[in-house]
Amino acid sequence: MPTRRDFILGASALALAVPRAGRAQADWPNKPIRMLVPYAAGGGQDTTARLLAEPLRAAFGQPFVVENRVGAAGMIAAAALAKSPPDGYTLMLGGGGETAANGALFKSKITYDPIKDLLPIHIAVKAPIVLMVHSGTPFRTIADLIAHAKANPGKLSYSSSGIGNLQHLAGELFNTMAGVQTVHVPYKGAAPAVADIAAGQIPMGYNSLPAALPLVQDGKIRPLGVTSKERMPQIPEVPSISEHLPGYELVNYFGVFGPAGMPQPIVGKLNRAVEAALKEPALKSRFETLGLLPQSQTPDQAKAYVAAEAAKFAKIIVDAKVSPEG
Repeated sequence: MPTRRDFILGASALALAVPRAGRAQADWPNKPIRMLVPYAAGGGQDTTARLLAEPLRAAFGQPFVVENRVGAAGMIAAAALAKSPPDGYTLMLGGGGETAANGALFKSKITYDPIKDLLPIHIAVKAPIVLMVHSGTPFRTIADLIAHAKANPGKLSYSSSGIGNLQHLAGELFNTMAGVQTVHVPYKGAAPAVADIAAGQIPMGYNSLPAALPLVQDGKIRPLGVTSKERMPQIPEVPSISEHLPGYELVNYFGVFGPAGMPQPIVGKLNRAVEAALKEPALKSRFETLGLLPQSQTPDQAKAYVAAEAAKFAKIIVDAKVSPEG
């Protein structure tokens, strides 16, 4: 039976533990923070992470070290985040695949629950996806592409930055709504996916504008359409796919995520720092030039947005019969 001395010792230990936890939160950060990126350097998520790293370093006085953890449709990085201590020293610049869609697509393989195990802190930017083709192809319009695909079922292939990510879902949604059969070829990131389009190794793909913009400007890649309902101001001559396929819309997002259970004071600090960074005119302009749309939101709004997108992506996966095999 516990004695009075046992109760006193237990209470003393608890009293010491609470101030220590409070001090750890108040002192955060007192060492470098890792920012995991699920895809290769040069893509939209990697670019976003590196652009945010400097203002976050300035805000907190500690380096934000970008670490590319590539593979398994973003799930290697996301699983690593989910298993990390919720102390604010491991974060992820996550996109719609690994933080939302993969829960529906990889039900038997995924080792974490995107909604329960990952904590949205701030959805920094939204990223319309661009349907693009090699400049040497005869396709000048979406109508050209659809006509060729219908005449040659299964003979056109398209690239994305990985199985199950939003670029992949954009391609499968296009197949379903256009009534065509183009074949998905997954890559380990947007940079290699775009490079092979520019080199003519694959005729078309769905990718973010940041990864492709220099190659578009060099005339090696031709954008045919964007996946948002509205045209993008960076490439206003390129139509929305919905202008040809009414109702078509699928937009990616890149945001800062932590492991579930992070202390709210740290979450709040990070959210406010990202919010402030995105309001800096130079950084805001840089993102907009790349075709990324800065967002303003609270942690609760970020959490609600990701949950709603996960439900939408799950419906697309079922309706389009998207396979984990690509």
